Amino acid sequence: MFKKPIWRILLISFLWLISLGGLVVFMSFIEIKKAEVVCKDVKIYIPGNQYFIDKEEVENILHISSYTLVGRKMKNINLHDLEGKLKANPFIELVKVYADMDGVIMIEIAQRQPILRVMNQFNQDYYIDKNGLKIPLSDNYTARVLAANGFIDEFFGGKIDTLHTMLAKDLFKTVSYIRKDSLWDAQIAQIYVNKEHEIELIPRVGNQRILLGNADSLDLKFHNLLAFYKQALPQVGWDAYKLINIKYANQIIGVKNSKADSVRMKAAADSTKLKKDTSLIKQ
Repeated sequence: MFKKPIWRILLISFLWLISLGGLVVFMSFIEIKKAEVVCKDVKIYIPGNQYFIDKEEVENILHISSYTLVGRKMKNINLHDLEGKLKANPFIELVKVYADMDGVIMIEIAQRQPILRVMNQFNQDYYIDKNGLKIPLSDNYTARVLAANGFIDEFFGGKIDTLHTMLAKDLFKTVSYIRKDSLWDAQIAQIYVNKEHEIELIPRVGNQRILLGNADSLDLKFHNLLAFYKQALPQVGWDAYKLINIKYANQIIGVKNSKADSVRMKAAADSTKLKKDTSLIKQ
């Protein structure tokens, strides 16, 4: 094989050097021009239908009304500082602040999405968001989410925090499961934690309580509950039972309203059918 002539190699290297130099000069020119650009407008985008924070609140956080950004040179505006101030807000999950070549500052905000409102036994009230973080309530907006109360010992320090107790993690896991199923999302109205720190579900239809226990085996527990709804309740009526105990993965125990007894229903081995036990368990 013949080697490339040395002049060809030098020519290619020279062309690359010129291109690189031109790019550096061009980028420098852009930066100089950008620094001299004057801010013409500030646009705020907050997508979604929950408004824990609105445009007015964003303006207050950034003191836009007091220290007007419009009319100032972009080089005198610290975009990272503006972004940092917004990130400190507990209702903002993600924020992006940038400016275009026309002098328009763009502020894009993603709000936190609560899925559960908790009222603990210390008279504290807070939300748990979709990421399992505790966040405070808002003066601007009340989220329409499931509420949990009772003997909940998960403390809230007033700032964004992770969940610490197993009970709180079970509540988060349970609500996340319910939200993903349209049937249970429509049927479950409230959550209560009893003295034994067991989770109870309060349905919209029927006067009974549903004793879930913990968040283990949720698929099987709710499958058994659905089978109980389909097979037992149509025969005796929706208000026949005061308690439906599904905390055991292999059985359901229905405690009747009219008598102090219960009917035990065992799940079939394949978890697709439930069968009545012929014996009554006295309470």
